[in-house]
Amino acid sequence: LLHMMVQLEDEPDWATQDEVLDEDHDSDPVVGESSLDRLACSLGGKTVLPLVMQCVTQMLNSEDWRQRHAALMAVSAAGEGCHKQMEGMLPQLVDGILKYLQDPHPRVRYAACNALGQMATDFSPGFEKRFHDRVIPGLALLLEDHSNPRVQAHAGAALVNFFEDCPKVVLLPYLDAVVQKIEAVLNSKMRELVEKGTKLMLEQIVVTLAALADRAEEKFVDYYDRFMPCLKYIIQHAATPELQLLRGKAIECVSLIGLAVGREKFIADASDVMDMLLKTQTGDIEISEDNPQLSYMISAWARICKILGKQFEPYLPYVMGPVLKAAALKPEIALMDSDDMKVVEGDEDWQFVSFGDQQNFGIRTVGLEEKATACQMLVCYARELKEGFASYAEEVVKLMVPMLKFYFHDAVRSAAAESLPCLLECARIRGDAYVAEMWQYICPELLSAIDGEPEKEVLSDHMSSFSQCLSVLGTKCLSEEQINTLIAILDKYLREHFERADERQMKRRDEDYDELVEEELLDEDDEDVFLLSKIADILRPLLSCYKEEFFPHFDKLLPHFTRLLGPDRPWPDHQWSLCVFDDIIEYGGPACERYRNCFLERLLALLTSTSPEVRQAASYGIGVLAQFGGEGFVQTCVQAVPVLVAMIEAPDSRAPERVFATENAISAVSKVLLWRSQAINADELIPRWFSWLPVWEDDEENPHVYGLLCSLLEVNHPALLGKDNANLPRVVMVMAEAFAKEAVEPSSPVGARMVALLNSLKGN
Repeated sequence: LLHMMVQLEDEPDWATQDEVLDEDHDSDPVVGESSLDRLACSLGGKTVLPLVMQCVTQMLNSEDWRQRHAALMAVSAAGEGCHKQMEGMLPQLVDGILKYLQDPHPRVRYAACNALGQMATDFSPGFEKRFHDRVIPGLALLLEDHSNPRVQAHAGAALVNFFEDCPKVVLLPYLDAVVQKIEAVLNSKMRELVEKGTKLMLEQIVVTLAALADRAEEKFVDYYDRFMPCLKYIIQHAATPELQLLRGKAIECVSLIGLAVGREKFIADASDVMDMLLKTQTGDIEISEDNPQLSYMISAWARICKILGKQFEPYLPYVMGPVLKAAALKPEIALMDSDDMKVVEGDEDWQFVSFGDQQNFGIRTVGLEEKATACQMLVCYARELKEGFASYAEEVVKLMVPMLKFYFHDAVRSAAAESLPCLLECARIRGDAYVAEMWQYICPELLSAIDGEPEKEVLSDHMSSFSQCLSVLGTKCLSEEQINTLIAILDKYLREHFERADERQMKRRDEDYDELVEEELLDEDDEDVFLLSKIADILRPLLSCYKEEFFPHFDKLLPHFTRLLGPDRPWPDHQWSLCVFDDIIEYGGPACERYRNCFLERLLALLTSTSPEVRQAASYGIGVLAQFGGEGFVQTCVQAVPVLVAMIEAPDSRAPERVFATENAISAVSKVLLWRSQAINADELIPRWFSWLPVWEDDEENPHVYGLLCSLLEVNHPALLGKDNANLPRVVMVMAEAFAKEAVEPSSPVGARMVALLNSLKGN
């Protein structure tokens, strides 16, 4: 394979070509590279990497540029399949690759950029955190390689990969220097476009600028005025067919910069930009369906909608036409025999699935990505504009619901599902009856899609859509028949959850089991856990609306959730089963006594789980038992307090991975003090509880903790204030820190109480 990758022709004008032709997928280097990628993924790094590195080391020292080029491209190709093994040797690899950024041959420099860009993607964000001080300056230096625009452009593309997953705090120290480089290149390439008509690097530097702004966010505001006039100039004047892609990328860049700097800065240019884009749509600049600008414009409109909010509404009549048209695209499909296949053989616009000896099912893929993008943009409009989108809600819901089963493209089905709760929200302005009618159109189709969805990732999106729809409606919106259908579907997926877990255990006992198989099994396990979380998400709004009326339906699923709590189950099963029982307690109130024997013993036991996520769910359960569980659970709450205290006061309890469990435990103790104080020694517990404050991580639990603090302060509780009110300065400090860390909004009910108390103390 490496020998195939060396078979490159020496093209004298390669580095200065402005039009880059698509790779020949049948050429030896391309076949070799893609085959190495697949081989590494199939056999794994343990087998492949030692062989690759042995050859690569020799090839990098060769005087033949083709050998050095192939070696660097091999490192790029092996990254995904050899991820685990390469991660341990990244420092040596990066050291080795960086020096080839200065190789005398442009194609080797190109390959070095390629390797660094690919590694930035494969090993993010650790790669960015560890090697930023050498990779960013190294690639930025190649932005000045004006005599070799293809190398220059590939350095820009590698920087895009690096910026995409680079933590903002890591990138910011380089912002000024990188902006200066990009500005110099942009100005230089604008002159070259006018003088020579070359545009390859100009297209790339616009994309690099967009990626930088996207990651820098509000910190880019200082550089806004240095770039916006030039980008607007490109959008306004790049009207010829050969500049369509450049104009599209400039449109993308402007909208991403606008999103980064925010409404206040962008608003002055927003109407100008929208007018230029709408001129494209209304005929001043001609645009066809296959024009690359179209997808850029559709995405840009959605970003500008996000920035402008309600002020985007006047533009809707102009943008909805092309977006709806792209979203409604019906792909060309065909059933072909072997003779028909010869006619379209090699046509990259068609994809085929063979079944039987002679038959092939084909779909023309042109426009499918644009369809998916348009569907996602409709989601954005509905979510951002709410009632401002109401006049389009009916048309869009009739478009989206059938696309829940658009099996040609996963992203279309996901976007269709995501749109539905947003569309119900939009329709509210037209009254409850209208919303109910829309829901009755959506519900049967969404249930059917959930029941039959073949892809787990999309299934999770469908389930998420259903739970969000229930939350938006907030009423008893399901018929008895629909509830029974839903319960049957959830029962099926819960059964499959256990079956797949058993299958994975069997595979672990198989003679072919190895590290690579384990990685695949862990990925499958993660998918199943995510699906389990979505089942819990569906049950929550049902319990919230129907309360104990839902219990007879839940009884059909009870054996599954009891089994999930078993000592032999993995911690994610414990976590999500506890979350469901927590909701039963919270929304069922004292009626949760019905399930006492199913959850109580395990709830207490799991307070000491080794998993912080499980401890968090168990702690939350104690809190809601104290608040909602009734008299029958008072002793359980008392019994749990010492365990919660031990968890909170453990030496590592505030470590990042444990802090949510700890703060939920503090909230649980707060609820016991607030609702069951007569059952415990509150005077002894309150000073200890106060020593744990402030808390700020969990937005949902913070109000309970600070609500108790307010209640104690409002009655001048001596256990809080201490002898001679000695604790009062610390009370003020805790409240001030809560506001400083945005643990509580001053305008919220608890925040208003805190502000009033602070003002009262100030007055005294």
